[in-house]
Amino acid sequence: MINYNGRTFVSIENTANGEVSSKTTFIYKQEGNIISATYSGGQIVKGLLIGIVKENGYLEFRYNHVNNRNEIRGGECFSTPEILADGRIRLYENWKWLDAESTQGSSIIEEVVL
Repeated sequence: MINYNGRTFVSIENTANGEVSSKTTFIYKQEGNIISATYSGGQIVKGLLIGIVKENGYLEFRYNHVNNRNEIRGGECFSTPEILADGRIRLYENWKWLDAESTQGSSIIEEVVL
């Protein structure tokens, strides 16, 4: 199982209906199979996510954030990890807004080494 604790990610790709961008930074924590993260930057003022690392290595989580229009948004996401040649992690994400919009999208976030 990949350990996400203390890892930092940025978005490298997102569909147009998403609010996360290359200016959004995610800081992950992990305890056992439970993951959590804080995120902010770009359109995101403050965001939180919580979920689990499944036995097959996939991530399943819920996210909520406040955007720069002072709206509270939230949804669910399923992520597939890839270990890059240099050892960093890339996550391929399929997500869905769980608010009035109810649209779906996909994104890719990638680990950055600070």
